Amino acid sequence: MAKPLWSAEAGGAVYRSRDPVRNLRLRVRIQRVTSAGPLLPQAPPPLAGPRGSELLALADRAATGARRLPDAEEEEAEVGWQEKLFSQFEVDLYQNESACQTPLDRQYHGEILKLEKAGGRKNYRIFTYTDHDRFTNLEEHCQKVTDSDHEVPSYLAERMANVRRRRQDHRPIEASSLKSKIVTWEPSEEFIKNNHVINTPVQTMYIMGDLGPYGKLGHREYEHVLCTIKVDGNGVITVKPDFTGTKGAYRIELDGEKREVWKYTIENASVQVQPEEEEREQRVFRDLYGRHKEYLSGLVGSEFEMTLPGTLRLFVNGEIVSAQGYEYDNLYVHFFLELPNQWSSPAFQQLSGVTQTCATKTLGWDNVAYFCYPFTLEMFFTQGDESEDSLPQWPVLYFEVLSLDFWQRYRVEGYGSLVLPASPGLHMLTIPTWRPVELGTVAELRRFFIGGSPELEDITYVRIPSTFKGERLSRFGFRTETTGSVTFRLYCLQQSKAFLETSALRQRMQSVLDRLGGFSQQSSVYNVLEAFQRARRRMQEARESLPQDLISTSASTVHQSQEP
Repeated sequence: MAKPLWSAEAGGAVYRSRDPVRNLRLRVRIQRVTSAGPLLPQAPPPLAGPRGSELLALADRAATGARRLPDAEEEEAEVGWQEKLFSQFEVDLYQNESACQTPLDRQYHGEILKLEKAGGRKNYRIFTYTDHDRFTNLEEHCQKVTDSDHEVPSYLAERMANVRRRRQDHRPIEASSLKSKIVTWEPSEEFIKNNHVINTPVQTMYIMGDLGPYGKLGHREYEHVLCTIKVDGNGVITVKPDFTGTKGAYRIELDGEKREVWKYTIENASVQVQPEEEEREQRVFRDLYGRHKEYLSGLVGSEFEMTLPGTLRLFVNGEIVSAQGYEYDNLYVHFFLELPNQWSSPAFQQLSGVTQTCATKTLGWDNVAYFCYPFTLEMFFTQGDESEDSLPQWPVLYFEVLSLDFWQRYRVEGYGSLVLPASPGLHMLTIPTWRPVELGTVAELRRFFIGGSPELEDITYVRIPSTFKGERLSRFGFRTETTGSVTFRLYCLQQSKAFLETSALRQRMQSVLDRLGGFSQQSSVYNVLEAFQRARRRMQEARESLPQDLISTSASTVHQSQEP
């Protein structure tokens, strides 16, 4: 005879369902197998000869007859969610009306009387404890952290044992109480229990088995938990142990002299949805999702504009934070934005601005003027022909720092420029500035007493002027002086239909201009220039770290080798 397959795994499983939990049904089948004692010895080796085969056949028939089980030792029941099946102990208890103290006890008393009139209960060994029974409260309160029989609960375990995650009272909070009690300085014990834990409402149900001898049912020491089902408000169903399925039956071995062995199976007996009902449900969900999408579209409105294909919209929410390191007080900043070719801005967009006059304060070794001047820029880049000779450029923000004294005399304190960042996000940039100077002390005396100083006729001369058409720009003989610096905070946002492409394609594109469909040569040129600048800085740092005598010796050697 083949040996029964018993599952040693009693782990739980977690399911998620969108259907109402009241449709959940489980089929539990329990059966007494035999005493555990005769199963422990190994089978004897087969006997040789024809006499041995006859003895083996006789022993097999005897074992088969001995293992025939009476009907009282095998039971099957189908249980619904929170369906109450009474045990023999509960029947004996609630039959007596004087033992009923709570409304739930009196309700059970009435149900048992109805069962008696209908011919008695059909279940004997399989029964249930629902979410409202006292067993559920005690089971949750007495849970152990370890498997030791001498476990002493810790302080945290004692405190958490009093916290119920089920049937919490959700009382609405009035607006007046919310405004007056934002902080509870003296919380009560009940307040701590209800608020200092992740409170997800959970309902619990236990499927039990009375494994006592037949005729002696109803003793608590023979009650064993066959399955625990927990359902929370998010549709998560926890079943422990899991449905048997193809894993085989679970095994329970009792203590005592006989060491009886029981096996039981748990199956999902819920009614499968019909194809027509499933299609109707999917149609309802599609209708619901469609209405929710329309609701979200109504919240966004029709004013949300999408850019044209091949166009990039760039938003810059900027702020001139501060200016530091300048000679005079009462500073203000004048700035304007230059748009290169293929860039445009709306007609209402102002591309220039002037900050307020700000007095400086001493911070460390510098005099700092905090402007906190906000400005907003909006511009569009339209993709042109990639075969053009000139590469597309990013807009440049030019600015000049001026000072104004008590006699309304102003002085130019510095010029600077800022290329708008090509990547979206937050950017904190500190831009150094310079100002033109004249030779001699007369110009400095005039600047101090009368005001005024050399100024740039075209502020774009800070970089390459827009009017310059030559091949090389020479600034030989132009004298400048380093002054202070200005700090900008820029929040850059980019909008384009090219961003709707797949992420794998976006990773291969190196810049936003590449996302617009071209200009790969610009990326390569920028990469080469950046690598050249890094190599140049490393060479300068290495040169500065060398001793001066070694540098002068190498320079004289090179000069002598060049002489004829």
